[in-house]
Amino acid sequence: MTVATVKSPRSIARSRPSEPRAAVQHSRRRMIDPATCERDYAPEELEFMQALDRYKRTSGRMFPTCSEVLEVVQSLGYQRVTTE
Repeated sequence: MTVATVKSPRSIARSRPSEPRAAVQHSRRRMIDPATCERDYAPEELEFMQALDRYKRTSGRMFPTCSEVLEVVQSLGYQRVTTE
């Protein structure tokens, strides 16, 4: 008696040549932030995002607190304007 084996979709996908898939993955592997959806930014927005990214890298904190974000904003020269 012979036992038939059924291949799962995963094992079938693994048995295919990987070259076309690698090419597709490479084209999709761009740095896309899902929160921003690749929109165009104002120069001030880019400056803030770059300053925050620098802070994250130098401090090692990937999730800065509100106080730390405020420090970054103030380091860019922003300050509260009081109106009377």
